Amino acid sequence: MKATYQAVLLSGIFVVITFCSYAQAVDTSTFYPKNPIATSSASIMLQGKDSMHKHLYRMNYAVSIPFCIVATAADIYAIPYVIKAKKTITDQELAGLNPNIMTGLDHYALTLDPSQRQTFMKASDYTLPLLIITPGILAFDKRINRDWFRLLIMYYEMHCLTFSIYNYSWFGPAFQNKYRPVTYYTQLPVSERNPGNNRNSMYSGHEATAIASTFFLVKLYSDYHPEIGNKKYLLYVLATIPPLVEGYMRVRALEHFPSDVLVGLAIGGACGVLVPEVHRFKNHKVQFNISSNPFNGGGAGLGMTWHIDQKQL
Repeated sequence: MKATYQAVLLSGIFVVITFCSYAQAVDTSTFYPKNPIATSSASIMLQGKDSMHKHLYRMNYAVSIPFCIVATAADIYAIPYVIKAKKTITDQELAGLNPNIMTGLDHYALTLDPSQRQTFMKASDYTLPLLIITPGILAFDKRINRDWFRLLIMYYEMHCLTFSIYNYSWFGPAFQNKYRPVTYYTQLPVSERNPGNNRNSMYSGHEATAIASTFFLVKLYSDYHPEIGNKKYLLYVLATIPPLVEGYMRVRALEHFPSDVLVGLAIGGACGVLVPEVHRFKNHKVQFNISSNPFNGGGAGLGMTWHIDQKQL
C-alpha cells in the first residue's frame, strides 16, 4: 500500500474520535430508564449508572496499546523497506510475461481499457478513506457511544493487525512477487510497467482495509443489538458491497487481479469480525493438570484445558 495510507488511516481514526466525542455529549437519560421492567433485554444489559455499566468487550490496555505502537512502527517500517524495496522489473521479465497462464477469472484484468487506469486509481484512492471512517456512525448509537474510547482502541488495533498481515504474512508482498496486471499491457510505457512496486499484486491491501472497516461496523452494531437476530447476516451482505466496489476499481486501475481482491476480502473480513469477537471473551483460563491416562496403562498423563467465558463483563 502507499505510504499515504498510514496517514489516511490515522486521519480516519481522529475523525472517529471527533464523532464519538460529540456523541458523548448527547443526553443518554432516555436510554437508561429508572424502571428496569420497562426495558428490553438488550437495554437491561446496558442500563444503570456509570459504575454499573457493563461493557460488551474486554480491553487490556496494557497489552492493546503497546501492540498498536509496535505494530504501527513495524508497518511504517515495511513501506520503504519491504513493500517498496523490490527491484525494478527488467526488460527481459516484461518480455517473458505470459498472459495465457492466467485463470479465466484473472484473465479479465488483462482485457481492460488501460486509458481508464488513472481514473479508477484516483476513484479507489478517494473511496478508501470514506470506508475507513464509516464506523464513526456508531457514535450516534446511544448503546454504543459511551464505550467509544475502548472501541476506538479496538478499531485501531484491528487495523494494525490487518496492516501487519498484509505487510508480513506469507499471503502478502513480503513473500509474494506476483506481477500486477499493468505489467502485461504493452501499450503502456515501460515506465509504468517496470517499477518494483508492480511485483505486489498479491494481495489487495485496499480491499482488506475496506472490508475490515465495514465488517467491524456490522460486528459492533449486531453485538450491541442482539435483538436484530439473523438480520445481522443481511447487514454483512450489505457491508460487502462497498468493498467489492473498491476491489472492482482496483482491478480497473490494473493494480490487482480479481483473485487478489478475493484474498483481501477474506483476510480483511476475518480481521473485522474476529478482533471484536476475541475481545468478547471475559476469561481465558488455561489449566494444566496431571492425571491418570487410560491409553497408557493407567500411567500419568499431562492435560491442558482452555476455558472461555463469553459472558459480558
